[in-house]
Amino acid sequence: MKPISFWRRLLDLIAPRTCMVCGHRLTPTEEVICARCNFHLPRTGFHRDACGNEMARLFWAQIPIERAAALFYYEPQAETARIIYTLKYDHHPESGVVMGRMMAQELNASGFFDGIDAIVPIPLARKRLRQRGYNQSMEIAKGVSAVTRLPIISNAVKRTAFEGSQTSKGFWGRKENVEKAFQLVNGKDIKNKHLLIIDDVVTTGATVMACSKELTKAGGVKVSVLALCFAKS
Repeated sequence: MKPISFWRRLLDLIAPRTCMVCGHRLTPTEEVICARCNFHLPRTGFHRDACGNEMARLFWAQIPIERAAALFYYEPQAETARIIYTLKYDHHPESGVVMGRMMAQELNASGFFDGIDAIVPIPLARKRLRQRGYNQSMEIAKGVSAVTRLPIISNAVKRTAFEGSQTSKGFWGRKENVEKAFQLVNGKDIKNKHLLIIDDVVTTGATVMACSKELTKAGGVKVSVLALCFAKS
């Protein structure tokens, strides 16, 4: 662990950072969430069975899935919901990078990233990107890349439409909402590659499946999926 600099300690004294889950003051060695909240967050353990877990089964017979995992379970109004809300709506892209690093560090020893060639974050529609100023999946991907050294490919597929939030929709509503929302624009960089698709939350898997189906048009593409949270349907 790198030593905490004098300036970091001074800044924490002048403008204390707070845990985005409980709101309590962070120590100089803590980032984004405090150790107590981190300990109690509901981890899925999916990386221990990355081919047959509940999230991976969403994609069976749908896309050429290799493995899938999420770090936490997501529940509305719970601690993980506050993490996602802060990341997406409170203008804290840096929290995505920190959580991405944490996730990659926890999964690294399990071999989850073995054989993967590159990371593809789920793209945002241009309208939503203008509104938010950043893509939360890209920020998570940056953290994962920092640990794994896997390159990020952000120009392979684009989101062609924004049809509103997925939050209130059921399985078929989500599927229909994103069915034609992605378009392959650069297949040469991903042909015959094993890609890690990164999203913030996976619920029905409709968004990931729609994006994956465009990516596989490049030919020879295999897919793994990683999300910060998995919401039980």
